[in-house]
Amino acid sequence: MNNKILIRKFKLNKTKRTEKIMRERFASGISDDTAKKMIDLLNANLANVIDLTLDGKQCHWNLQGTGFIGVHQLLDDTADRIREVSDMIAERIVILGGQPNGLASRVAKDSILDDYPTDITEVDQHVREITSRYKKVAETLRKAIDTAGDAGDEDTADLLTEASRIIDKDAWFIGANAPKN
Repeated sequence: MNNKILIRKFKLNKTKRTEKIMRERFASGISDDTAKKMIDLLNANLANVIDLTLDGKQCHWNLQGTGFIGVHQLLDDTADRIREVSDMIAERIVILGGQPNGLASRVAKDSILDDYPTDITEVDQHVREITSRYKKVAETLRKAIDTAGDAGDEDTADLLTEASRIIDKDAWFIGANAPKN
């Protein structure tokens, strides 16, 4: 074998050994196969949560009209909570021996959310739009809870449950600002 192949093989084996050591050290009782599945599941949800944070800021920056200041301030608070959710997800990925991937290119490629509309300005339009996005991410988290539970990773299922509660509650807070039809 030439040196380039040996170096590549060494790096690959080193990465696999590092992941295995991390799983053994922090996520005892979880098989390598389950850990890998959970890492993929968590990274997919991380992309959604990061995208939701960015959508919330897009909304925050562009609202206008009656009720502006209350919704504007609320969106700052919800963005902080969503960032905490993304940190919890990313930390769980590391505990399982993986690497969180929150790169903009990954988020753009993997998020379930469509691009946030840039042609709306009224508070009620933004409230409806961002609330529907919160609900969509929360629904995806609930599906992930079932997947994690079925895989036997109750810690990941619990983390995702907490995340869905936070996002559901914020969807309710934001949605309460929509005018009644």
